[in-house]
Amino acid sequence: MLSWRATKDTLHLWSQIVGKVKLGLTPMRNHWWNVTLRPSARGLTTGRLPATSGNLELEIDLVEHRLTARTTERTESFSLPGLSVAAFYAQLVDLLARLDVHVDMRAQPFGVPIDVPFAADDEHASYDTEAVGRYLAILLWSADVLEDFAGWFCGKASPVQLFWHSFDLAHGRFSGRRAPVPAEADVVSAEAYSHEVISFGFWAGDDRTTYPAYYSYTAPEPDGLSERALRPAAATWVSQATGSLAILAYDDVRTAPDPRRALLDFLQSAYEAGASLAGWDLADSVTSWCPVPRDHLTSLTLPSPPEPTRP
Repeated sequence: MLSWRATKDTLHLWSQIVGKVKLGLTPMRNHWWNVTLRPSARGLTTGRLPATSGNLELEIDLVEHRLTARTTERTESFSLPGLSVAAFYAQLVDLLARLDVHVDMRAQPFGVPIDVPFAADDEHASYDTEAVGRYLAILLWSADVLEDFAGWFCGKASPVQLFWHSFDLAHGRFSGRRAPVPAEADVVSAEAYSHEVISFGFWAGDDRTTYPAYYSYTAPEPDGLSERALRPAAATWVSQATGSLAILAYDDVRTAPDPRRALLDFLQSAYEAGASLAGWDLADSVTSWCPVPRDHLTSLTLPSPPEPTRP
């Protein structure tokens, strides 16, 4: 079980509150890209948001451990350690009111097994600053590698972004073809998976996977996906209710001789597995500067990297 589970759950719920502010202030984008948070140099940010009093940005600062709100005219913030979810929500609502920002939101968690409204959640109140610092270092290192990998693909692709409902850092590649949407799909899933996608990311662990890990899945899942080989050898396929998930534990990346190369190898092998079986044009989808040769897409050859910085 995650040693920082209580802190992670609190931070996850805070990110949902901030994410719902973004949801309330931004126009819709495909696959819900308008609601996600992005890694910043200091934590997680909404980026620039439209607001009645001018542009607004919210940042969960994991260096100084503060929630910071910036508008064109002013900056306000409050300290995070010691706050419950209810206290965080109350302070953020008050702060936004002082900035003349008003947001309608469904003020309770989404996509997690917690059904307590934010304003009533005094249970989740843990905040271990050392654990948060380690998480930030891993998050930013992972985002850097995902950005490298994202640059190899010339088709439709998502930003490297954090989905606050599941608290995972993610990047998606799309074939450009629409996908069949199951009749039972909810409105969120129907939009998220309206087109064929191969998704990659990092998450800090949950009830099913109790350790931090990198992942990939292909949706819709083609037949035989879990039979395809993954790289490096520590990577494996895990069967879940939603399909086959390629998994590489963070510890296997951290302890690899070259962590960056190990993660890029995993991401590329998962892409090759899904794209080849789903009938994507692998050769036409890579950029001219991609280090994967167009005529030999099943082998990964990378330029020699600098001395690796271990996450």
